[in-house]
Amino acid sequence: MTQETDFERCATRVSLVSVAGNTALSAFKLVAGILAHSGAMISDAVHSASDVFSSFIVIIGVKLSVRAADREHPYGHERFECVAAIILSVVLAMTGLLIGYRAVETIRAGASGQTAPGLAALVAAAVSIAAKEAMYWYTRACAKRFSSPSLMANAWHHRSDALSSVGALIGIAGARLGYPVMEPIASLVICGFILKAAYDIFHDATEKMVDRACDGETEKRLADCVRAQPEVRGVDRLQTREFGSRIYVDLEISLDGSLSLTEAHAIAEQVHDRIEREFPSVKHIMVHVNPYAEKVISK
Repeated sequence: MTQETDFERCATRVSLVSVAGNTALSAFKLVAGILAHSGAMISDAVHSASDVFSSFIVIIGVKLSVRAADREHPYGHERFECVAAIILSVVLAMTGLLIGYRAVETIRAGASGQTAPGLAALVAAAVSIAAKEAMYWYTRACAKRFSSPSLMANAWHHRSDALSSVGALIGIAGARLGYPVMEPIASLVICGFILKAAYDIFHDATEKMVDRACDGETEKRLADCVRAQPEVRGVDRLQTREFGSRIYVDLEISLDGSLSLTEAHAIAEQVHDRIEREFPSVKHIMVHVNPYAEKVISK
């Protein structure tokens, strides 16, 4: 099984679990919010419902990203994952702004006249926190395994929902204790969490769309891997760029200048194959060979 096939299966499984979980959770929170007269819980239900849409976006983005290269896209389709992550960030931001707008309207209208939320809203908030944290860690594990920006965006969508449920829990508890303004204030806090998550997702996805280099630690490990090849005298240049969830590497190495073209080519292929074995996220490597020259220090 190729890495692309394994990734597609894992991402689809995680997304379908998210769809089922969020559908049930949003319905549960919506009913609890209506029965308990809790605006914060209804807002939280809307947030969970948006996760259902997000999961379908992830499925579509992943299926497009793992398609084989073709004439129009000779470098593959991995950036469709970044496009999916950007769409998710916009949906997340719109959800947060809607929740914030409703909270401000409630405060302006006067929260003191509102009915205190019932116990069902507190129970729903506690259940939501546990369920969304479980979804976050489940989705995050697959995202980390395949360095997937769209799955990581969806994981943070789950985490932002868990945080919003914490805010809802505090607001509902405050309203039940006689401070009704706490509930719309909690919705504003929820709005802030959601907008922060949306910005982080958008920023990460756009960075990967513009050929951002890998982090310093990854580049150091790549260079150490190349130097471990006995025939390599030095690494003259190492450039990397992130292409969706995959990495492209441009490499220049120094070899003994007396080697034949055939021998130098064979060593370059060994370096290429070694990087692919040790770094599964690397999709393409270009290796250029330079003749090694001793540095002469003038006296």
